Amino acid sequence: MQHISLTPFGRQSVTSGLLAARQRAETAPALPRIDKWSIFNDLRTARARFGLSDRDLAVLYALLTFLPAKVLEDDAALVVFPSNASLSDRAHGMAESTLRRHLAALVAAGLIWRQDSPNGKRYAARDASGALSLAFGFDLRPLLNRAAEIAAAAAEVTEAAETLRRSREALVLRLRDAAKLIAYGLESALPGNWDGLAARLLPLRAALRRKMDMETITRLLDQAGDILRALNRMVCVATEEMVGSAAHSGRHHTNSKPDSSDSEPCQEMAKAAADTPEPEPGPETEAEPVLPLYIVLKACPDLRLYSRTNLTSWRDLVATAAELRGMMGISASAWEEALHVMGPAPAAIAVSAMLQRIGSIQNPGGYLRALSARAASGGFSPGPMIMALLNRPTAVAA
Repeated sequence: MQHISLTPFGRQSVTSGLLAARQRAETAPALPRIDKWSIFNDLRTARARFGLSDRDLAVLYALLTFLPAKVLEDDAALVVFPSNASLSDRAHGMAESTLRRHLAALVAAGLIWRQDSPNGKRYAARDASGALSLAFGFDLRPLLNRAAEIAAAAAEVTEAAETLRRSREALVLRLRDAAKLIAYGLESALPGNWDGLAARLLPLRAALRRKMDMETITRLLDQAGDILRALNRMVCVATEEMVGSAAHSGRHHTNSKPDSSDSEPCQEMAKAAADTPEPEPGPETEAEPVLPLYIVLKACPDLRLYSRTNLTSWRDLVATAAELRGMMGISASAWEEALHVMGPAPAAIAVSAMLQRIGSIQNPGGYLRALSARAASGGFSPGPMIMALLNRPTAVAA
């Protein structure tokens, strides 16, 4: 009469975990065939959930190599019986004492069972035909019984890792935006406590050098969000003052010169192609202003609808603005004045920002002349116009 013992050999005692695992296996429904390496990969992903180390998994991998079949199935023999020497060899020369410790960890985790013989040796008995009739060693059936649990744990770990990665990316973007806004505020000498916010930002940027858990990243995201909101308020205040002053100057200029060509946008649009000046290539055209080009493109996505290039340089932006100014009703003289007073890149930024909100500007030519007048006295920078656009919900990523 064949009897499979439920108790371990030698001084090892029966545990409640061992009995519970056996009971679950006996009452489990019929299980589908599962690829053994698929289960192993899931277990490798979720090994922390099962309290396993990488060395434990190395031993489990070695055990799986002794199973001839590629799949684990309910009615198959799933007991492997390698000697310690053979198992050590497949575990890359792991010492036998270390091997026994990791085997015990796999048993304690409920991922393998010991199927001990009367003398504790591992071996197999065969019938007259040579077929395997009885085997004593390590039973891999728990992997099949817990395959769904292992797969679910692996999916949860993968999702948590992806959430952590996305949250870290969001933190990096917030810190980058905050750092660039602070640099812009300081270089443009805008009013506000820029140095104080820069001091609050430093420890957050230093924390990126460390490995952080989700709780830490969430806390840093909240702090970075507070800093960004404070920066946006400061930029908005400066932007409103700049735009309000420029709009007032534009109305005054238009009313004081009713015969100006800026009051006749239709005639300017008709001759746009003929009198559009092309910027001369040179150091001034190529030099980047304080405001980064990608920020301008992010705030003014409509530019890409009219540009003949990919807008990868300031030269491309200036050329596109030169073509657009006639379509917007800006005279050649107003554009030339902006180029001369502001410089090619700031003038192009101003026209780009005006294009993005063209529906709210009644006289683009007069508006640009007003901005040029402010720039001549050192009272204009295109940065606040761009930051105001970025704060609008219609701004999209470039």
